[in-house]
Amino acid sequence: MYTGLLANIAILVLAGFVGFAVISKVPNTLHTPLMSGTNAIHGIVVLGALVVLGKLPADAGWGVRIIALVALIFGTLNVIGGFLVTDRMLSMFKSKKAAGKEVSK
Repeated sequence: MYTGLLANIAILVLAGFVGFAVISKVPNTLHTPLMSGTNAIHGIVVLGALVVLGKLPADAGWGVRIIALVALIFGTLNVIGGFLVTDRMLSMFKSKKAAGKEVSK
């Protein structure tokens, strides 16, 4: 049992290092499209957490329920924050005349 858990923790740590190495190489101009892609991925995390919470048996432990709930909350926060940041970055590319007309309507 502990061998599988240790292997999963090792994979998680290695994935974190690989993700950091990949993201640190991304140029600044590609951060907005990259964030839009990660929003889609975190949407899948939210959907997966909902499915897991819905299919849990009645005798499931509280640890499993708490982990699924935390995944749901963190995934939702990441999706919302990502969309807010993406919207803010895209609004920086709008012309001031177009932005002024939208506000006056």
